[in-house]
Amino acid sequence: MKAHVGLNVADLERSIDFYTKIFGEKPVKVKDDYAKYEPKQFDLHFTLNVHSNVSGNQVNHFGIQVGSQRDIDFHKQRLEKLGFFTREEQNTQCCYALQDKFWITDPDGNEWEFFYTKQDIEIKDRTDVYCS
Repeated sequence: MKAHVGLNVADLERSIDFYTKIFGEKPVKVKDDYAKYEPKQFDLHFTLNVHSNVSGNQVNHFGIQVGSQRDIDFHKQRLEKLGFFTREEQNTQCCYALQDKFWITDPDGNEWEFFYTKQDIEIKDRTDVYCS
């Protein structure tokens, strides 16, 4: 099985540039109003769909879970070298877990977190807006 995400975007070229850098590969299909990715490292079918009126974070946020702290460090450094601003969080409580993570924002204002779960916890941080 493969998860599918269809994302509305205002500027297809800017979004293709952003997601090509995030996934580390080009889309497998591009049309005037559409692009499709099938990233090899994810069980994901991801599409960009052009709409004239897009306002970011209609979905709360997106995330990419990695398997180690080394993976977090690798992707953070990789994306910063490509010019992305990253917002880092260390030892943060989120979604009933203790995590290290960083955040980036796509051209339409959608937030993406790259996160590593260190351990599950029983108490949810009351300031945790992403897992409300």
